Amino acid sequence: MTQAVTTLAGGCFWCLEAAFEQLDGVLSVLPGYMGGHDPRPSYEAVCRGDTGHAEVVQIVFDPAKIDFETLLTAFFTIHDPTTLNRQGHDAGTQYRSAIFFHDAGQQAVAEAMIARLNSDGIWDSPIVTEVTPASTFFVAEEYHHQYFRRNPYQGYCVAVVAPKALKLRKVFAERIKAG
Repeated sequence: MTQAVTTLAGGCFWCLEAAFEQLDGVLSVLPGYMGGHDPRPSYEAVCRGDTGHAEVVQIVFDPAKIDFETLLTAFFTIHDPTTLNRQGHDAGTQYRSAIFFHDAGQQAVAEAMIARLNSDGIWDSPIVTEVTPASTFFVAEEYHHQYFRRNPYQGYCVAVVAPKALKLRKVFAERIKAG
């Protein structure tokens, strides 16, 4: 089986992980950090805005089952790409919207989709999502892995993560994993 990788930032990585892990063809979703200058970022330092990193998810997927463009469609469905360094109440560069492309094909698809969405006028404001080459991926601390699955009744999960995961389930009902 052929595998591909993409890395996306769209606010809190708990939200992205909970949403993307539902999609058929997604083999794994790992929370972490990318795009900063600190060679050893920690959650606390990233949250303070000290590292320049964004909270990201690194998605391994089977392109025979789900293509990169579909993943980006899901990405733009579950977060607001028009707010600079913010998703809801989460504010700071660590919550920026970014597509860290892994090859020229991903870059081209991302740039074309952003141009199309902007021209379609989906949002009242222009998309501010960065399209940037992937750099070193730092895996988040273990307690962040499968956070929503392990903490579904935690306040942030109920108020923020669950609605995003549910929105993806509704919009992509035909692409949700069986079981």
